[in-house]
Amino acid sequence: MSTDTATVEQPTSFAFSAENQQKLKGIFAKYPEGRQASAVMPLLDLAQRQHDGWLPRAAMDHIAELVGLAPMRVYEVATFYTMYNLAPIGKNHLQVCTNLPCWLRGSDEVVETCKKKLGINVGETTPDGKFSLSEMECLGACVNAPMMQINDDYYEDLDAASTAAILDTLSTGGTPKPGPQNSRKGCEPEGGLTSLTDAKGDA
Repeated sequence: MSTDTATVEQPTSFAFSAENQQKLKGIFAKYPEGRQASAVMPLLDLAQRQHDGWLPRAAMDHIAELVGLAPMRVYEVATFYTMYNLAPIGKNHLQVCTNLPCWLRGSDEVVETCKKKLGINVGETTPDGKFSLSEMECLGACVNAPMMQINDDYYEDLDAASTAAILDTLSTGGTPKPGPQNSRKGCEPEGGLTSLTDAKGDA
């Protein structure tokens, strides 16, 4: 989550686009009457996607008004969850998991590759605005460690070479294939299935 708001130029107002106004109706329809405050998280996500990947204070204030909460209650949600960015973020937000399973499998190598390839440190954005680098706690793909999330996609079973290849593809405007970056299928064992392999299902 980017939270360096000290030097951020904040817009004075925010309004959902016509397209997102329609999405608002679908979001609110999921909650019973009187429970509109429960829509805070999806509304924050919608606002962030509309506003180039980050949440200005005006958007949070607007959402607070929509759901009938004090602005501070919305700020509390936005600052607690790492999925929300309170300052401008690069087009490609690299979120490298460095929690224990990923660290044991080489996440430090992934982080260092990102730093060297992009010329930035954790918490920074490249001058061209293409990349931001963040260090994250568990992202829930431990079986495919080490991994990183880039925007909405997971890239798993990484090493220095595959990380560099992903960054090269993104740098040239391409779209790297998400998921495992080795021969693994999904989250099956790397060497193939080791149990329940009998097609007949014999006990």
